[in-house]
Amino acid sequence: MAGFAPKLPLVRDKKDGYGMLKTIKAVTAQNVKMLILTSPGERMMDPFFGVGLYNYLFLQSSPSTYDDIREKINSQVAKYLPHVRITNVSFSVPLEGSNLDKNFLGVRIKYNIIPMGTSDILDINV
Repeated sequence: MAGFAPKLPLVRDKKDGYGMLKTIKAVTAQNVKMLILTSPGERMMDPFFGVGLYNYLFLQSSPSTYDDIREKINSQVAKYLPHVRITNVSFSVPLEGSNLDKNFLGVRIKYNIIPMGTSDILDINV
């Protein structure tokens, strides 16, 4: 059975040749993740594509930084994934004295897939 899109990273699959995403929900989750992790200028032929979450990793952890990331996510999704509506973006950072690297950043994105009338959550930790 074929699917809608290849699953990234590419992995060989005996049935389809490569792992495939077989639901619109899975394709949308992968597209949102790629949009968040791609840095502007990284995608060929479209230098404005991407949020570039890794670019924020070593910036000062402050509400204004989180507001910048949230705005970038909202504007990029509105432009490149118009069938998706972001409902909430929240952040998690390591607490003082925890074993996590102080440059850790967790982002939780809640979104609706408008044509399907369904919602999903994407957690990204960098």
